[in-house]
Amino acid sequence: MEKEYITKVAIGSKNAIKIACVKEAFEKVWPGKKFEFIGVEVSSGISDQPMSDEESIKGARNRAISAMTKESSEWGVGLEDGIQLIGEKYFDCGWVVVRKSIQEGIGSSIKLEVPLKMITLIKKGIELGKVVDIVFDQEDSKQKGGHFGAMTNNAITRKDGYRDGVIAALAAFINPNLFEK
Repeated sequence: MEKEYITKVAIGSKNAIKIACVKEAFEKVWPGKKFEFIGVEVSSGISDQPMSDEESIKGARNRAISAMTKESSEWGVGLEDGIQLIGEKYFDCGWVVVRKSIQEGIGSSIKLEVPLKMITLIKKGIELGKVVDIVFDQEDSKQKGGHFGAMTNNAITRKDGYRDGVIAALAAFINPNLFEK
């Protein structure tokens, strides 16, 4: 009897929400394929609260590469939340980098406005997850609905946003011929 091949996916975080959204995304894109999902504690190599899309993508890329290397896995996935100033408003967005060897796909969650009241706290050095806990009188919101959930009455949760970002990043692997250089 032939042994079934299980594809190893290393995720650059131990956060249960991030692991669950990666699992949902991979299983939705490739139903029936067998995966093993492993959360790995790795550094993003960037600030605790990224304040640009570029910095967030860099952090997600660093996490994907580090997780893949640390676990010797076929796939590496990095997820990094960040805030971007667009015009006069700030927006929260989760960025995703998926790596397989040197091939890379990048995707993102929705962008959701961050109210000025919260930005004031962030500018004092408090990271968005802690700000959500303070403003919404919650505990450990990063392990639950996050900023997206708090702002939308959980109509869109952190897991939903990141899952969609992972699926968007997987487009480069679903249609590799369109992404060839």
